Amino acid sequence: MKTPRKPNFENLRRALLLQGEPPYVPIVEFSVDADVKAAFLGRRVESLRDEVEFWWKAGYDFVPLQAGIRSFIRPGLSAGERPLGTPRQRPGRAAYSIYSPQERTITWAEEGRGVITTLEEFERFPWPDPDRMDLSAFEEVRQYLPPGMKVIAYMGWTFTAVWTLMGMETFCYALYEQPELIRRMYDRIWWIQSRVLLRVLAFDVVGAVTHPDDLAYSDALIVSPRHLRQYVFPWYRWSCTMVRERGLPSIFHSDGRLTSVLDDILDCGFNALHPIEPKAMDIVELKRRIGHRVCLIGNIDLGYTLTRGSPAEVEAEVRERIRTVGPGGGYCVGSSNSITSYVPLDNYNAMREAAFRYGVYPLSG
Repeated sequence: MKTPRKPNFENLRRALLLQGEPPYVPIVEFSVDADVKAAFLGRRVESLRDEVEFWWKAGYDFVPLQAGIRSFIRPGLSAGERPLGTPRQRPGRAAYSIYSPQERTITWAEEGRGVITTLEEFERFPWPDPDRMDLSAFEEVRQYLPPGMKVIAYMGWTFTAVWTLMGMETFCYALYEQPELIRRMYDRIWWIQSRVLLRVLAFDVVGAVTHPDDLAYSDALIVSPRHLRQYVFPWYRWSCTMVRERGLPSIFHSDGRLTSVLDDILDCGFNALHPIEPKAMDIVELKRRIGHRVCLIGNIDLGYTLTRGSPAEVEAEVRERIRTVGPGGGYCVGSSNSITSYVPLDNYNAMREAAFRYGVYPLSG
């Protein structure tokens, strides 16, 4: 398969840091389903070398590597990732992929009772030692990266780790009935993530850090802004400071409508916002309002266009996003969440190829 262009992380960095118009609009995803990768390459992705090959041949300037508490709770973002103990989410079997009629195991967080519901369970829980969590992939990947390509570390999960381990229902009750448990949960997650982040930042292959932490539904936040300001945003602020001191960009990921805390998130120091869910926020309005403060990533609709639309519709949507959001820089093409197993390969390729075709500066419309 023809590689559309050589990796150029400096091009992506320029977009993320709002340093004017780079040579081209970058493409960005942080998760592509294994079935899509296999269809793209013509074989399964089974090793870290394969992982790098996919991201390189698909035209990305980076490869995402997971680290921290998410590796413990929900491993498997990339091939070659070593499991850290027992998965902490509920498994199930379903025919979930358009690429195969076979059922596959999928996992999701407990809605009711999680694995930590009391202080006693908190004390008994086998918490990982952040100084011993396996980061060998960050060293191994060095030998596979082509010139110009970097790693984006995939960390975050401050809010998400707490409620996932507790179960959403238990977490919501505990906000009022067990405030000490809530405080200790956040303190522990903070400690783990802080230690791992400092270790990750020591690897010179790391070019940026992404903080995935879904805070909202499509129409509102999951919890009160007051809770986020007390427990979550202080970690974001510290993390962005550490990343910035290394001269690297910080990217924030959350689905949903973030309007009521958007200024809080930006004040933490994030350089980019992903993925701008179309039914939750208007990316053109965001570009007008905050485009001078933050790079916008994504917004190609996963609800219809990428999953049920035609390649021509995908191309048209990408072209329109580049036309309306791309001028001046500070925009990266990508899906409005991730490339799932129900995104047809033709549509995925249409998104990539439209970005390559229409995303060269100066933009021609």
